[in-house]
Amino acid sequence: MNIVAVGLNHRTAPVELRERLAVTEARLPEALARLKRWPGIDEGVILSTCNRVELYAVVKDTELGLESLSEYMVTIAADVSPGEVEPHLYRLDGADAIKHLFRVAASLDSMVIGEPQILGQVKEAFEAALAGKSTGVVLNKVVKKAISVGKRVRTETGIAENAVSVSYAAVELAKKIFQNLAEKTVLLVGAGEMGKLAARHFISAGVCRVLITNRNYDRALDVAKRFNALPVPFDEFHHEMAGADIVVCATAADSFVIGPEDVQRALHSRRNRPMFLIDISDPRNIDPAVGTLDNAYLYNIDDLQGQVDMNIEQRLREARNAEDIVRAEVPSIVMWMKSLEVVPTIVALRHRANEIQRAEIERIMAKLGDLSPRQRALVEELAAAITNKLLHSPLIALKAEADSPNGSLFAETTQRLFDLEKELQRMSSESSSEQGRRE
Repeated sequence: MNIVAVGLNHRTAPVELRERLAVTEARLPEALARLKRWPGIDEGVILSTCNRVELYAVVKDTELGLESLSEYMVTIAADVSPGEVEPHLYRLDGADAIKHLFRVAASLDSMVIGEPQILGQVKEAFEAALAGKSTGVVLNKVVKKAISVGKRVRTETGIAENAVSVSYAAVELAKKIFQNLAEKTVLLVGAGEMGKLAARHFISAGVCRVLITNRNYDRALDVAKRFNALPVPFDEFHHEMAGADIVVCATAADSFVIGPEDVQRALHSRRNRPMFLIDISDPRNIDPAVGTLDNAYLYNIDDLQGQVDMNIEQRLREARNAEDIVRAEVPSIVMWMKSLEVVPTIVALRHRANEIQRAEIERIMAKLGDLSPRQRALVEELAAAITNKLLHSPLIALKAEADSPNGSLFAETTQRLFDLEKELQRMSSESSSEQGRRE
């Protein structure tokens, strides 16, 4: 029994291929059901995000399992060929597969180290697999541990601290100027991707009132609806600046759209209450002269990028601590998995011995004739004592070697010495029947 992983991510495959192979939430139940039926796969989980598509599985034959998962990956999308997919795949097994999953959950394998979304995505993938009954004892244990490792990394390191995007750095800067963002109004000038990201971060930080303007008013309406914000016609936003504590400018204009006169009028209407202006446009859309006005605090993309660069360096330092946590957590799961290899042998050996013991007790009882209850108990006690003493050393040796590289060899040797093949087949058949009834 082994755990294997096959996948591709932002480092190994272009976004176009990742998009084609992505498994949507609607398709996931069917994809999991198909994976569970795939040749050589005993358990399976599918992790599909914008930056990765990964398959994790429990298999009996590692080489066959990796090959099987690779073949399954190609079938996820109808319009891809093996030649398009296979060069971008990574294939991992055993400790390497477990370590990779732990690193993914800890956001160490993310495009942006420390990003918070991936841990939630791992949880969602696991919940979908549980709902689809595509996991079992092994993946349940391994994925739960991965989630635990991800939480530990976020708790014990600073990997998720400090802004590593310009938009989020703007929010962090605003927090330093205004203690309570919930009471402030944000005016977003421009509704492109940078602007939308800034709006999302400000709302997450507690801002309740957001105004959005754009040259294309329909676009402003659409974005405002998405964020429960107020749309403002572009030719009116200078007037609305008076009510804004924070102005974020993120347009595609090639000239200034906010000048010192605009800000001066707004400050006068605000009775000189401070105004925080963030220009994340490139080229700049707010005249640098605005920064010379009293009570106007202007920051441009270069100011923010410098802070972002420092924060990225800090996250990379924290990532080294996170890697130490991952390395420390992997061996316990590897040893647990190795111990599973001998458990069926131990159970089969005990069951086989008990069967022989019962048969021999019945045989000798028939020869001894009538015995008192006390005499029968003594015979049964003697048989049990002999059986337990004979089993003691083999069972201790099996348990002791379970975590060693020779664990599988000891299990196979024990199976041959005690002729346990039929017993193991019976146990496997009963287990499959029981699982079938549960499903």
